[in-house]
Amino acid sequence: MKRARKYYEGHAVGIDLGTTYSCVAVWQEQHCRVEIIHNDQGNRTTPSSVAFTQNQRLIGDAAKNQAAANPTNTVFDAKRLIGRKYSDPIVKNDILMWPFKMREIAEAFLESPVRNAVITVPAYFNGSQRKATIDAGIIAGLNVMRIINEPTAAAIAYGLDKRSNCASERNIFVFDLGGGTFDVSLLTIKGKVFQVKATAGNTHLGGEDFDNRLVSYFVKEFNRKNKLDISSNAKALRRLRTACEKAKRTLSHAVTATIELDAFFTGIDFCSSITRARFEELNSDLFRECLETVDRCLNNAKMDKASVHDVVLVGGSSRIPKVQQLLQEFFRGKELCKSINPDEAVAYGAAVTAALLNGGAKSTAPDLVLQDVTPLSLGQAVRRDVMSVVIPRNTTIPVKKKANFYPIKDNQSYMLLKIYEGERARASDNNLLGQFKVSGIRPAPKGHPIFACYELDADGILCVTAEDKSTGNKNHITITNDKGRLSGAEIEGLIEEAERYKVADEKFLEKAKAMNALDDYVYDMEKALIGSKLFPEDKKKLNSAIDKARTLLDDGDKEKKEIHVFVEYLNEAKRIFEPIKARTG
Repeated sequence: MKRARKYYEGHAVGIDLGTTYSCVAVWQEQHCRVEIIHNDQGNRTTPSSVAFTQNQRLIGDAAKNQAAANPTNTVFDAKRLIGRKYSDPIVKNDILMWPFKMREIAEAFLESPVRNAVITVPAYFNGSQRKATIDAGIIAGLNVMRIINEPTAAAIAYGLDKRSNCASERNIFVFDLGGGTFDVSLLTIKGKVFQVKATAGNTHLGGEDFDNRLVSYFVKEFNRKNKLDISSNAKALRRLRTACEKAKRTLSHAVTATIELDAFFTGIDFCSSITRARFEELNSDLFRECLETVDRCLNNAKMDKASVHDVVLVGGSSRIPKVQQLLQEFFRGKELCKSINPDEAVAYGAAVTAALLNGGAKSTAPDLVLQDVTPLSLGQAVRRDVMSVVIPRNTTIPVKKKANFYPIKDNQSYMLLKIYEGERARASDNNLLGQFKVSGIRPAPKGHPIFACYELDADGILCVTAEDKSTGNKNHITITNDKGRLSGAEIEGLIEEAERYKVADEKFLEKAKAMNALDDYVYDMEKALIGSKLFPEDKKKLNSAIDKARTLLDDGDKEKKEIHVFVEYLNEAKRIFEPIKARTG
């Protein structure tokens, strides 16, 4: 026993913190393999439930088993709420708490304290949700070494086996449909490099939604048969939900499922059945949404479905036959990969990552390089509200990129940087992440550069630094996303919106460039008037041209003017100014 305690001391675990079930795993250096850790009930997964009674707190199986008798004090599905604001409509609908107790399971198994962990999250968790997950780990006494995306972790589990058999590049599509969240990712594996090409998903779509459809169906049926509405009775709904979840699982291997609830409501027994076909009909729109998300991911990666070598199923809800049928049809009959355990694959990948981060070169874990991507473009507003992209969408992270930005006036003493994420040409049409000011800029012409550095780390945390190198004055902002980073559905909405307004955005950008070109040319004309020995007639021509241009650029109705108006006047200004420049040298 002492030898085991010494062996595991200082190990890092991988935690798949699921909506419905959670799983924890550890890399065994001695045996060079991942071990899924069983809980005190002997199960390899633990229900993500916590219950509170008058005398004790119950966790996992114990909490779930008493949920029907204690519905108001049993917490579940909390992952769908983590990091959201109380005012969020989703929170108003669900109002639950966070179940996080996987550390004790690991410590009981390893017989030593666990300090380090890699925790997985849905690929489309925003920064607020990721930060809340890290905070939960800290509260539990863990050092969260890394947050990684669930489909990426699953791809590690699958790809480690595949790469030993094939040295060539392989495109893997991971379809991760869990209890409360849905993610898809397209990865390319070559040698030890696992590179994410694109992600898509919905952090509020999963098996719980399928359960909700069944609950609504049977609530209506009970009402129709007995003229009684149970929709406001928490205890009855909890019993019905448990029965519906069981029926859903049954329908994955049978064509009919039956629910039987004795003394269900006011002493009335309730017995009913549902066919697999009816279940599929109730959820057809949700299944279609899954396929639409798959298509978006491939489009984002600019990859044809025929180029995908393997389609890997992850998450308990990926067992649903209709989901598998639709997915196989989408990929033109390609066999789906079911060689990994959909309940354990995410924890497996997290454990490998944890071992590599914790042990470094000394670890016996398979050597790999993980490259994830950012789901939206990051940049800032420049002159005339143009979005200047610094880090494009689907750029591999971690990443560090530099760019120059310029004050729009002479002798400007400060510059306000507004940081956005999104795909629209107009910055204000995108999502504002934050803003900060760089003060004490050296008095200089408006072309004097301000240097900016965007650094996006492996956890998706963005740090933007801006500096006037001539004075050394600088400032920065760290955007942890708790101030408004977008949810997965909102990200998808922004991408779709960018496609919808693509023509309008191109027109806006072309017009902004025309206005900026005229503005810059007028600036050159104004400088020519200062201290130059121009003929009075030339001065008069320049002043008139400048006044006309300024009136045009400052006109309150300039947004209504067409692009050609600015282009034509720029050409007119050049016809006036170029001969004058030629005469004065």
